[in-house]
Amino acid sequence: MMPDLAVRAARICPDCDGFPVVAITTGTRNQDGTRTTLRVVCPACHGTGHAPRWLVTTRRPAVSSGQEARR
Repeated sequence: MMPDLAVRAARICPDCDGFPVVAITTGTRNQDGTRTTLRVVCPACHGTGHAPRWLVTTRRPAVSSGQEARR
């Protein structure tokens, strides 16, 4: 019989939702015609996409459902 391996739940960063690196275009172009971009990493998880347990359980998500705006 095969042993049951418990799958560890991923702790996704609440600030970036697991998308830790984004490329932002500056609006200018290089001499070869390609766009100049900046790579920006999430300041909360430092570009890993995962967060420590205390960060996930103590902080509210950055994106709200919009319910607060209607009250």
